[in-house]
Amino acid sequence: MRNLANGLGMAWWARVETHSPDAIYWFGPFIRRSTLEAALPAFLDDLRSEAPASLQSTCLRTSRQEPLTEAADLAQRPEDSV
Repeated sequence: MRNLANGLGMAWWARVETHSPDAIYWFGPFIRRSTLEAALPAFLDDLRSEAPASLQSTCLRTSRQEPLTEAADLAQRPEDSV
């Protein structure tokens, strides 16, 4: 049912933006906004454990596919430098 709702753009998602590291995380899909809002605090706590400088979330109805994590620039990660 969630996949159908997502495909139709009727699913609820949380868009979570962090800075330092700069990334956007998508959490979902959920059929009901209330179910998303009940599950969201645990997801945010998990992200806070990574100690971002800031974190902002928005609940919205949309359709999402992969990727569910979008980094600002994966090409410039320090571990890639030689």
